[in-house]
Formats: sequence, C-alpha cells, structure tokens
Amino acid sequence: MPKEMGMSKEMGVSREMSMNGRGGHLYMQTNEVKNAIIHYHRSASGTLTEVERVATGGAGSGTFKPISGQESAPNSFEGAASVILSPDRKFLFATNGGDNSVSSFAVDAQGKLTRIDTKPTGNAVEGKSGTAKSLAYSPSKEMLYVVHSFGPDHIRLMSVSSDGKLTPRAEKYTCNTRNKPHRVPTMGVLSPDEKFLLVGTTFDVPIAISGTYPDGSPILWVTGPDGEIRSVASNAPDPDGIVVHRVNADGTLGEGSFQDGGGGSPFYIAFLHNRPDTFIIAYAVGDGVALGRIDEDGRIGVGKVVPIDTSRGKIAELCWASVSPDDRLLYATVFGYSNITTFHIDGLELKVAKDPACPIVEGDGTFRGLCGDVSSGPSDNWVSPDGAFLYQIYGNASKLVGYATKPDGSLEEVTSVAIPYNSPEGLAGF
Repeated sequence: MPKEMGMSKEMGVSREMSMNGRGGHLYMQTNEVKNAIIHYHRSASGTLTEVERVATGGAGSGTFKPISGQESAPNSFEGAASVILSPDRKFLFATNGGDNSVSSFAVDAQGKLTRIDTKPTGNAVEGKSGTAKSLAYSPSKEMLYVVHSFGPDHIRLMSVSSDGKLTPRAEKYTCNTRNKPHRVPTMGVLSPDEKFLLVGTTFDVPIAISGTYPDGSPILWVTGPDGEIRSVASNAPDPDGIVVHRVNADGTLGEGSFQDGGGGSPFYIAFLHNRPDTFIIAYAVGDGVALGRIDEDGRIGVGKVVPIDTSRGKIAELCWASVSPDDRLLYATVFGYSNITTFHIDGLELKVAKDPACPIVEGDGTFRGLCGDVSSGPSDNWVSPDGAFLYQIYGNASKLVGYATKPDGSLEEVTSVAIPYNSPEGLAGF
C-alpha cells in the first residue's frame, strides 16, 4: 500500500491545475491540545504528502471526548465541518474545540497557510474542554456561523473582514426546546442561496448526562419530563431534529424552526451540487440516508430513509457523508462499523451501491461504537473536486486513508498516512 510519498515536482500545483486532474491540497485539524492544521499535497494519483503543520493559536480537546466524558475516544464533539474553505479558497477557517475559539488562515496559490487571526466564540469553557465544532460561512454576508455541542447558546456568529480578521458578535441561538434543555447539534450548513442555515442534531440527552452502565456501555434510554421512557437520540420519534433559521439581510439569524428530520439523529446534511433545493441527510441512529428538499419559505420535506445492512448490530452510527461532484454517488461513513457505504443518487431516489464499499480499517481495540462492535472511529470524509478520490479519517487507527472511487461505488485504497491518535477531525480541500 503506498504510504507517505516523497516531495514531488507537483508541489507547486496551481489552483487551476488542481481542478484538472493534476492533484491539489487537503487540510485536517489535529484537535490536539496545541491545535494545528495539517496541510497535505494530493498527487494526481491520489497519494498524500504532508507539506506543513500550522498552529491555529487555539486549543483542541486532545483525546478527551466532551460529549461522553471519555478520557480518550475518537469523534470528540459528535460534529462535522470543523475545517472549511471559503468558496474562493482565499481563506481557511477552523474551530478550536478545547477553548471555544475559531482561527482564520490565508491560503496562497500553492495551498500554503498563514494564520491571520484566532478569536473566542463568546461561549465560556466549562469543565475540561469547550465544544465549538462546526462552521458555515456566508461570503455574501461575510459571516461565520459557529456551532457548539453544548448550549444553551449553541450557535454564535463572527464577522469576517476582507482580509480575514474575525470579530465575535453578541448574537446567540439555541437548539434546545422547553422540554429538551441539553440537546446536542452536530453541524450547520447554509443553503446554496445563503437564505437558510440548517442545523443537524444527534442527542436530546448527551451520554455525558445519561451516563453509562457498569460495563461502560452508554445509557441510551432515559425517563423524559412526562415520565415516559424515551431514547436519548434526537428525532426519535419527536419530529424536531433539524433546526432551520432564516438568514437576515445583515447575516443574523431568524428564530429557529424545529422540523422533522425524517429519522433518528439527523446528523449530517449536505446539499447536492446541481440541485440547490435538494440535500441528503445521514442518520446516526436511523442507520441510513434520505433525500430532503427545502422550499422558498424554509420548510423542509424528507423522503424515506434508505437503510444500510445492520446485521452486525444497531446502532451503526452512519454520521458523515460526501456527494460526488456529478451528484450520482453518496459516500457515507459508518462510525460503528469502521467502514464506508456508498449509495447511487438517481433523481429523487437513493439506492445502496456498495455496502460496504471498502474493507474494515481496524483500530487498536480500545474503542467500541454504540452497536457494541470494536471500531476504529472513522469520522469526517472528503471527496476530491474531480470525484476521483475519497479521503477518510480513522482516528482510533491513527490513519488518514485515501481511496480511488469506482463507478459501481466501490473504493480502492491508494494512500494511507499516519495522523495523531483519536483526536483529528475536519477535512477540507481543493
């Protein structure tokens, strides 16, 4: 298996070349206590070479997992999109979950980073770590939306100047409801027209509160305010798992509209590239994916969940997803099973393509998913702009793996590089 390759003459690739089969760049945050962004060069054949590590100026959580209170576990914040690029690839933004801050970087023509700014989100850190974890950027409003795992102020705003400086703002928004004061959102994503911010969720009660059994397995059923036993997962069954905010003219948000996410724990939301009203949802507890649509008033409708094979046990934790540039394939990361499942997208229909699409990547045996299986804790994935390669973080295996994509949905490993243990998160590139 090709491992880290030597520095190549393709290092100086321009942005235009990277979009035309000549390689490109990939970025991941270490989420270490002294957080840093690792910048990789992507060769034309998909292999990765580390170029630089640039300090964010902020703190990650390290191996500590605030959501569950575990001292060492992958997927620290149950979130996505902690590293993002502006659409013009002029700036890179990253969360620092350990101290609730955000960092901005300038991206030069060779993909190299220069840190511009690091500012607090405005949420105080309580306990061992903060929980800032997901970013969405509106270029027309010059605004960053920062999602935190723990509330009540789940969403904070930052203005972004023309030179990438950050200004924290006073506005704050919650994903809690009157009867659910401890909800855990996962990520925020802007509709392509930047008119709405959609926020996914995973827990109505986090494991840090529900607790664990003597054997260490999580308590997934608790007594609700009405005295009834209910799941800790969001949207299971209450139809309120996706929160939709209208984006005002000044970039602030309207009041959240709590809407049906279509299945248990609507964790990940990604809009299709060529249908701006259509998005996919990946379900951590619903064990599948679905297509949704949003209308001009911000109302969403969600289709039937297309499940994966859960014969290995539920809950599979299908949590992250990437859509191919042509909107024909969906790559879904199955956290509990240590692999990836692919789906064909055909109009308004989703069908399983390959389940699984690649072999299991084994971890060190110390971590188990909610289904009880030993897991390597795969989290964020990212597909290259030409659709030729998919990259996947396996935190508990200390690996970032790259795959060549195949028309039938299968994946062939082409590269693997060593990364820090358990903590890394977030992938973005070009």
